[in-house]
Amino acid sequence: MTKTTTIASAVENGVARLVLNHPPLNILTRHLLTDLREELEALSAQRSLRVAVLMAEGKHFSAGADVGEHLPPNDAELIPEFVDTIAALDAFPVPVIAAVRGQCLGGGFELVQAADLIVAGQSATFGQPEIKLGVIPPAACVLLRHKIMPSAVAQLIYTGDSMDAGQAAAAGLVARVVDDAEVDAVALEIAGRIARQSAATLRLAKRALRGGTSEVRAAALRHAGESYLDDVMATDDALEGLMSFMEKRRPVWKHT
Repeated sequence: MTKTTTIASAVENGVARLVLNHPPLNILTRHLLTDLREELEALSAQRSLRVAVLMAEGKHFSAGADVGEHLPPNDAELIPEFVDTIAALDAFPVPVIAAVRGQCLGGGFELVQAADLIVAGQSATFGQPEIKLGVIPPAACVLLRHKIMPSAVAQLIYTGDSMDAGQAAAAGLVARVVDDAEVDAVALEIAGRIARQSAATLRLAKRALRGGTSEVRAAALRHAGESYLDDVMATDDALEGLMSFMEKRRPVWKHT
């Protein structure tokens, strides 16, 4: 297994493993996002690759993006890079399985929404708490409606509340719920079954299942990122929400 400072990766028998390696919460910094995009680009060129498994070091998949990097002027760099990373994972040419334990929140949840299958541990919690910080989850606004029913999407995004593994399975988001200790093994076992198939056929199957929507979603993701910077971050409440999080206090909304 090769390592950057934030991503560990390995390929064996047509199965790629990508491990978020920034414990304890695997915060999605710009550095991690860059490392992940570079790994995805390199792997996508391997014609014999059949499946990728996205995993995480430690007890939690990811608590989301670095809030400090969301603040101006850093947001002008972070948001496009984050959206590009989600788009790269969404457009990855072979099936992607996400193995999730513990917190899977914010940008971390948006990452797994770009996967084809999710295996969740009993401890897994999925949520988009951005609304509580006066902002929105741009990628989730594009991807999540393709994964679960509209009412569940609305509840997650408008309330900022999380769902547990059982609720995520009932909503159709999660394929399997297993004990935490078995998450990686089960994800790799499913990957092994997929890897018995032709790499060429798997690429065609994924393209057919997506129905040419990857390009549409990529454009929608870019638009959502631009709207985040131009509209959301122009509000007083976005700055107040992010600063209140950094200062560990309750936000005082101006509703502007």
